Amino acid sequence: MAKIIIMPIDDGPNHIIGNLEIVDGEGKHLGSSESIPVALCRCGQSQNKPFCDGSHAIVGFKSQVRAPQE
Repeated sequence: MAKIIIMPIDDGPNHIIGNLEIVDGEGKHLGSSESIPVALCRCGQSQNKPFCDGSHAIVGFKSQVRAPQE
């Protein structure tokens, strides 16, 4: 199985890289990707949910996810 990477971008969307398919709550196809990153909204303000449309910059969304220090 191919590796999928999910990377929360500072103050922005989740970038998802890998072979994936995105479906809605009824299982209907919304999008897919094999190699280019898909940007999924984290701020909740996108007019193109679940995809990011850049609204995070307008609303001042702030979030910097970091792995815990060991």
